[in-house]
Amino acid sequence: MSEPVGAPYVPLAARMRPRRPEDFFGQEHLLGADKPITSAIRSGTVHSMILWGPPGVGKTSLARLLAETTGAHFQTLSAVLAGVKEIRAAIDEARAQRATSGRRSILFVDEVHRFNKTQQDAFLPFVEDGTVIFIGATTENPSFELNGALLSRARVYRLRPMDDAAIERVLAHALASDELLRARAPRIEDATLGRIARAADGDARRALNLFEIAVDLAGDEVIGDAVLREVLGGDPRRFDKGGDIFYDQISALHKAVRGGSPDAALYWLARMLDGGCDPLYVARRVVRMATEDIGNADPRGLSIALAAWDTQERLGSPEGELAIAQALAYLACAPKSNALYAAFGAARADVREHPSYEVPLHLRNAPTRLMKDMDFGADYRYAHDEPDAYAAGENYFPPELAERSYYHPAPRGL
Repeated sequence: MSEPVGAPYVPLAARMRPRRPEDFFGQEHLLGADKPITSAIRSGTVHSMILWGPPGVGKTSLARLLAETTGAHFQTLSAVLAGVKEIRAAIDEARAQRATSGRRSILFVDEVHRFNKTQQDAFLPFVEDGTVIFIGATTENPSFELNGALLSRARVYRLRPMDDAAIERVLAHALASDELLRARAPRIEDATLGRIARAADGDARRALNLFEIAVDLAGDEVIGDAVLREVLGGDPRRFDKGGDIFYDQISALHKAVRGGSPDAALYWLARMLDGGCDPLYVARRVVRMATEDIGNADPRGLSIALAAWDTQERLGSPEGELAIAQALAYLACAPKSNALYAAFGAARADVREHPSYEVPLHLRNAPTRLMKDMDFGADYRYAHDEPDAYAAGENYFPPELAERSYYHPAPRGL
């Protein structure tokens, strides 16, 4: 069956939105037998929810599926484009649906984390009184990005990145069920679907888009190595700069260094660079690792980290990236101590919790006669005049603050 002449083009990814729970692949923890969303569909009692997950895992599709299977009126807003005016219009539409047909309305808000606090608060009374069933989609951690009041009125469901097997099932389902694809009867090599699934990196929408491009490019030819090289060549993996994936990966890199695993540190560095992360960002974080986790157990670590940063700025890629890799491997293998990090944190906590005590007179500088007459610097013991250049018993803290002991060097390294 060919597409009617003049009909608007609908991408394969949109045509393959699941219409039944059994056609929804990769999220079995939510849509498997006796799982929470499956139970909601069967009972017809959909509740407000936040769908949290990376791009291309089916957040929008799941919201549409819930509306279709429960007979609810479906409305959608994009937090990137909409404001309070559009929210009010959506609420009016939901009220009209309830008044004229008695249907409930599902209001789906994509990228809900882009709404500010005032915009998020605008939904609260209408979620509370049942005017709308609110479904928000976000790629960011709801705990950080959404108001507590909105979170308290919705359940949060985490959608997982899709593995290669699940994406292959999506592609195979498209081949078997999409009428336009079946009409074209594309010829494909055995490994093609697997290669596209791996290139999609957990994103089913991306996989379907790549497959559709491959079908168009191949025409009557076989979709094999030559076509895939052209479609997939140089396509970077998913890397959400500034989002959850970004912070998850830099966290993994930092923990690998802290845990003494140079191999894992190099792996996460390669993952981040492959996804398009700015090497200078990594270089700055490497300096943080050197001070936080290595410290004075091996002070050379800080010099090496700074040298890697400088190399990246001077030479760029790929030479600078190799210097960053060298610094990461060194830090991962170096003895570890967070004694300085802990000590500085304890000192800052004391400063926050106590008044701004005056500097004791014996520690003050006395460059003028007046200051000397006021006993500035009086009774100060010059450490170099003491045995072993140490003034035993001298106190360098304000007298109101008992002498503190913050720094406890680890028995490792230097």
